[in-house]
Amino acid sequence: MLSHIETIRVRYGETDQMGYVYYGNYALYYEVGRVELLRKLGVAYSDLEKQGIGLPVLSFDIKYIKPAKYDDLLFLKTTLLELPTNRITFCYECKNEAGMMLNTGKITLVFVDIKTGKAIRCPENLEILFISQLSE
Repeated sequence: MLSHIETIRVRYGETDQMGYVYYGNYALYYEVGRVELLRKLGVAYSDLEKQGIGLPVLSFDIKYIKPAKYDDLLFLKTTLLELPTNRITFCYECKNEAGMMLNTGKITLVFVDIKTGKAIRCPENLEILFISQLSE
């Protein structure tokens, strides 16, 4: 299991009329967690794109438990539970400063060849990196 915790401060513009974080913003928060987990491993999205690899979202699943509000400090835990194949799945837990679970989620992305748009296997160099990190 490989995890990263990212802190996110809710900005006013991310809230709706009720003062809650607008539900669509969690997709952005989850992306931050995913990108930073990969960066922690030494993998930048921009480097993948330079190699001709894209990672479009295949599925996005979220369960809302409690709302986050303006100026809350969120702790977003992003976890990679298994080795990627032609897909990679990240799991998420979002808590507030009091440690209350606000939502949980899961996003699956597909490795694609940017030029053809066709699904490909996880590149071997990434697979080796994930194997070494998940076995620690």
